[in-house]
Amino acid sequence: MRAETESNPSYLAPGEVHQGDAAELIWEIEPESVDLSVWSPPYHVGKEYECGRTFEQWKNLLGAVIAGHSQALKPGAFCVVNIADILAYQDPNMPKIQADTHNRRRLALSKEEIVNAMKELQTTKRQILADHFGVSEQTIDRRLNGNNIRGGKYQNQTRVKMVGGLIEEMAMDAGLFLYDRRMWVKDPAWANSRWASNSFRAVDEFEYLFFLWKPGVTKVKRDRLSKEEWANWGSRAVWNIRSVRANDNHEAKFPLELPLRLIRMLTDKNDLVLDPFAGSGTTQVAALAEGRVPIGIELHEKYCKIARSAMRSSVPFLI
Repeated sequence: MRAETESNPSYLAPGEVHQGDAAELIWEIEPESVDLSVWSPPYHVGKEYECGRTFEQWKNLLGAVIAGHSQALKPGAFCVVNIADILAYQDPNMPKIQADTHNRRRLALSKEEIVNAMKELQTTKRQILADHFGVSEQTIDRRLNGNNIRGGKYQNQTRVKMVGGLIEEMAMDAGLFLYDRRMWVKDPAWANSRWASNSFRAVDEFEYLFFLWKPGVTKVKRDRLSKEEWANWGSRAVWNIRSVRANDNHEAKFPLELPLRLIRMLTDKNDLVLDPFAGSGTTQVAALAEGRVPIGIELHEKYCKIARSAMRSSVPFLI
């Protein structure tokens, strides 16, 4: 549904989740009508709904959506992006990590022992060395060359790709400015950190909130929150919020508390709140709960239906 106005009959109607590409539809929102945008884009980590998109295409999508906020946001308003670093970014130019994981060895055989045997037996043939020690040729190769990369020997090595700089650059290109950043500490995501027990890498347990500001007069109203709320999280850079208990209808849901805090802190009653990656409709539900008007965009039809259903049932759901 699109809103009928005298100036333009094709603006996206508030109070709806519209199906389509956010990079395109965001330009169909009434200019300078959005009081706050709260969203979490695809993270380029291999989720089902991300399939078929390259890293460059992912960057282009984010850049285009952020650029669209330069028109959609009211002057002085914020676009808050919830996003995480890419923890397993494949880089063909990065050397293989040669992890000598002593505590996970099934055999106590060392490289030094093999080198000594090579001198003693006067051979470099792996088969002879393997027979000598009663191990596989692969074990000999791993000990000598340090290529103990189970299951990923022929895959590109991964590294961490920081996203903050990308978001800041995209915002600047769009005429927006990185006003603030906060950290959301969530439950440790062991499923996404399978390497943590076999390396020095930490488990995944935080994400970012980047506040992008459109130049203009910004209302600073501390009375939107209680004194305790300002002290506990309104003025704090680190937010501790438990993750969603079950991603039953979407692979990547953020907790309701996240958009609720942002909506309460940055908007007033009846303000328009946008989520260009509506997903399961969490931001829309939060907006309705706080007496704001939601508007969403979602690429996939099945998630559009889920988000619309969540909006229709938001009052009993929140109770």
